[in-house]
Amino acid sequence: MSGTGEPASGDAPERRPPHGTILFRAPPAPIALGLILLLSATLAAILWAPAARPFEWGFLLSIVGPALVTGVLTTPIARATGGRFEWHRSLFLVISVLVLQLPLAAAWRGAVYLWPATVPPILFLGPFLAGPAFWFRHLSLYGVSRSNHARMLGASLLQPVLFLAGFFAIVAPTTPALVAAGTSLVLAFVCALLVLRASDRPIRREFHSSGVALIRPLLDHVVDRDPQATRTLEEFFLRTTVLATVRVTLLTFLRGDRVHATVALPAVHPGPFAALGASDLPRKLDELLGPGAGTVLVPHTPSDHDLDLPSSAEVARIGTAAVELLHSLPASSGRRASPLVSPYPGSLARAQLLGGIVLVVVTQAPEPTDDISYAVGDRVVREIAREGGPPVVLIDAHNSYVEGQGDVSYGTPLAEKLVTDVKAAVAAAVAGGADGPIEVGVGRKGGFSTGKDGIGPEGIRALVVRAAGKTSAYVLIDGNNLVIGARATILSELLAVVDTAEVMTTDNHVVHEVDGGINPLGERCPPASLAREARAVVERALADLGPSEVRFASKEVPDVKVLGPGYTARLLTSLGDTLSMFAHMFPAALLLLLTSSLVVALLLK
Repeated sequence: MSGTGEPASGDAPERRPPHGTILFRAPPAPIALGLILLLSATLAAILWAPAARPFEWGFLLSIVGPALVTGVLTTPIARATGGRFEWHRSLFLVISVLVLQLPLAAAWRGAVYLWPATVPPILFLGPFLAGPAFWFRHLSLYGVSRSNHARMLGASLLQPVLFLAGFFAIVAPTTPALVAAGTSLVLAFVCALLVLRASDRPIRREFHSSGVALIRPLLDHVVDRDPQATRTLEEFFLRTTVLATVRVTLLTFLRGDRVHATVALPAVHPGPFAALGASDLPRKLDELLGPGAGTVLVPHTPSDHDLDLPSSAEVARIGTAAVELLHSLPASSGRRASPLVSPYPGSLARAQLLGGIVLVVVTQAPEPTDDISYAVGDRVVREIAREGGPPVVLIDAHNSYVEGQGDVSYGTPLAEKLVTDVKAAVAAAVAGGADGPIEVGVGRKGGFSTGKDGIGPEGIRALVVRAAGKTSAYVLIDGNNLVIGARATILSELLAVVDTAEVMTTDNHVVHEVDGGINPLGERCPPASLAREARAVVERALADLGPSEVRFASKEVPDVKVLGPGYTARLLTSLGDTLSMFAHMFPAALLLLLTSSLVVALLLK
């Protein structure tokens, strides 16, 4: 990680946290094999044990044998036909098919017992079970391995065809039974097409691209950070971007002729997801700035998903602008400074004068606090400048999470209050300023887990400023918001060692790569534990305090591609429609397949 000199004493080596999963993890191979044996034995008992038939041969030939062979061969077959399907997923798919077949076989057996003269004999049960197996395997392989029906047919048919071969080795086939088997497989393919076409339609209609074809790249990006998968997903986002002028701001603290710490503030939202585009922006910008920037903090600026960057290339443009600013910093902005102050009770803004600029942190906590519209932040900064005020560095603390609440939109009463409060906070900071040394210290701790702690790769970082007789601490946690109430717990711990403090999050969307998605801080790691970690980092920053020179620089980058207004809403709506369509079509298609297969069996028996 970037920095000057050695990390503070006791600083854990920072490492990239393990990726989470979008839905779930397939079981390890030993557990998967155990489940295959158990499910196969149960299905064999349902098929063969009630009758005077060779249970052992039925178990080996028609169920567990085909299941194990399928588990082994699906991966190389998929690879040979241009797809990709890992071993653990192959075994899990075999298990899923057996789970699907079990209740169907049990229902058939029960119906035979109740209505023996009506229900087709066991000769037709094999064809009846093969159809759903093919249907489910083709849906899975088409979505996860490769979106090509012809290339995936071989791998999709493997388990049901082997099952039928073993089944008919025990129960001698008749022409009607073979016709029923072929018809069942054809019906399964048609029903799979119905589900896939219906599920694909919302995203294809809105974005002119196959949503199903994005499943495999998404898995590869999340699990392996596969470069080709990342490019495929970013190309999808790039198709409907708009151009924007993006402001990049640096607030730096020098010791001697070296930058000791940098607060990097691009007007960019750290989304959309995982490490795509501007997601994981704090780590990306830290790496782009390099060791010459000292300890880098990338707080959340006033921005929302309209300012998500769609690609790594656009992130690189922002990084290049930041590096240019770092290498052309203007002279010191002065020695006048204030503590971190609030103008009055209930203010949304707290401000600190640092040389010739004012650092402002905005939060609605303990009320919900989320994204502040860029237009709101830009308006207040421009109005203060027009009124003769100092340059303002504005941070959205993003530190009190309640789902669907806390956004500050332009033109609302809340936005008007924010503008008023920021102006008052800036005035209070300027009035409270005093000439004297400005001491700055930094601390950091990494090595956290996204899945266990909800903290991204930049970990916890602290900037402590001692000025005008007071010590102020800024703690930045690389995560997506704090559960409501956690801010107060953390601040209570910090105020034992400093005079004033604020805790902020980066809103890094990389932490969404876990079960449940949003992953706010305090949900996985208790707030009390976060408070202790934050205090330890602040104590390192206090030990690092030293006289520093404040410098400030800003520039605008034109024609940056961003997702633009409404993109996220369109995408989420399309995804919601896709899930809704799939949720309805999946059982409907399965019911259609079972009903039509049963009708065929009744006609042919």
